[in-house]
Amino acid sequence: MNKYLVELIGTFFLVLTVGCTVIDKGAGPLAPLAIGASLMVMIFAGGHISGGHYNPAVTLGVWMRGKCDTKDVVPYWAVQFIGAALAAAIVKFFKAGAVVTPGNPQTVPALLAEFLFTFALVYVVLNTATAKGTEGNSFYGLAIGMTVMTGAFAVGNISGGAFNPGVALGITIMGLSAWSSIWIFLVADFLGGAVAALIFKFVNPAG
Repeated sequence: MNKYLVELIGTFFLVLTVGCTVIDKGAGPLAPLAIGASLMVMIFAGGHISGGHYNPAVTLGVWMRGKCDTKDVVPYWAVQFIGAALAAAIVKFFKAGAVVTPGNPQTVPALLAEFLFTFALVYVVLNTATAKGTEGNSFYGLAIGMTVMTGAFAVGNISGGAFNPGVALGITIMGLSAWSSIWIFLVADFLGGAVAALIFKFVNPAG
């Protein structure tokens, strides 16, 4: 039960940071830095308890890699989505009155952008937090947070830069993305996580 609570808390603060830094000017051009940092600190805070996924696509990749019990996959997804929804509700309270215009990304570029950087994120997670060659390292949280930051700077203006189905739900509830576009994130992000797991297993046959 503790690990489920940790996943909820970590996802909550990630999505809360997304909303607070993006809506109504927020952190302006530094928003990706704050978002990546929030993920980093939450991974360092809870990684030893839950693995610090905070992302259904990461959970899928870690499960496919063999480092997440099957019985935990659906509960992880549930608490991650709940944490995201709760954070979105708090952001809407904090930012009440702010004018929010839903993004309307072009489908193919957004699908590709989300796929590529979710792949990169899960690939980094698997190699820094689950591989035998990097076992016991102290840098995995920084590596993972920096990957999200990099993706947000690189393609945030193309797809919205979610790389996370939970974040996608959160930004949709906040009004930053249209409900009609949520399938783009779900398809691309889960596919990116799955492909990253397959590539990891190919290049790390010994684990």
